[in-house]
Amino acid sequence: MKSEPDCYSIDDLAAAGGPAMWEGCRNYTVRNFFRDTMQPGDLAFFYHSNAEPSGIVGTMEIVGDAYPDPTQFDPTSDYYDPKSPREKPRWLLRDVLFREKWERVVSLAELRGVPGLEEMLVLRRGQRLSVMPVTEAEWQAVNALPGLRREPVA
Repeated sequence: MKSEPDCYSIDDLAAAGGPAMWEGCRNYTVRNFFRDTMQPGDLAFFYHSNAEPSGIVGTMEIVGDAYPDPTQFDPTSDYYDPKSPREKPRWLLRDVLFREKWERVVSLAELRGVPGLEEMLVLRRGQRLSVMPVTEAEWQAVNALPGLRREPVA
């Protein structure tokens, strides 16, 4: 799950002290991942995009079921969607819970060199989704990299 650190960083999630909304996703594929694929208890990588360097900075947990993103109804929100009906909301979100910030960033360049990650969606050219599934093998390969762990802040 990607976020620009100047908008919402892993430190912001850690400071939340509990579940936080992963709101503002306005892509039907991502909406479908939230609705159909993610389950409470799933773990996710927190990826800082448009950063120097861009890369995975830690982990978080999906908590609860998907529900309507309230920002779609708020005219003062950057994520406002005047075409989304309240009776059948177009956009969903998931709550996430901070699990761990890593000691270092696992950059996109480093990920490209890890055996077993050749098909990882975030590594595909032109991939712009902010939320993408990760296979169990990909999860294990990334988590096996050296120098990632530190004590969870939660």
